[in-house]
Amino acid sequence: MYPVLRVIKEFYVHRNDPPMRLDQTHVSHHICWPWDLDVFMELNNGRTLTLLDLGRLIAAKRIGLLSALRANGWSMTMAGVSVRYRRRIRVFDRVQSHTKFAGVDGRFVYLDQSFWKKGECTTQAFYRVAVTGPEGIVPTEDLVAAMGIADTVPPIPPAVQAWINAETQRPWPPS
Repeated sequence: MYPVLRVIKEFYVHRNDPPMRLDQTHVSHHICWPWDLDVFMELNNGRTLTLLDLGRLIAAKRIGLLSALRANGWSMTMAGVSVRYRRRIRVFDRVQSHTKFAGVDGRFVYLDQSFWKKGECTTQAFYRVAVTGPEGIVPTEDLVAAMGIADTVPPIPPAVQAWINAETQRPWPPS
């Protein structure tokens, strides 16, 4: 089940956070609850992605993306993710979620997210987000214009660009 109460909590906790520049990082705090665990008693990999949603939503609000979506009748959908799991998150562990904007290309918005526990990175994910409207994927040129940020979009970091390049080599549909 999607953690609706956690989403409400995040919007409440961060209701007075100032707008965020594209080069800043949104940090949120989470606890791994018993219902987040897999059979090995650690944070379930699917729940990891769901908890990262929480940071992504607030970061999207703070950079003005949610306002642009509402104003234009657009929505967001995940178009890809690459995740590295390096340290376990266990029941009642407290983690920080870090969400950074990582650039755009002609079709997608890229984000870099990570979980941190006691100062050590446990998980990192690169996300590809598509903004969609009635005509399909909204060109990112239209998106950044609607957000009023066209002059502040940073270049895509090399690691994210390498992931994008690797994705172009992957066959679709898979055989």
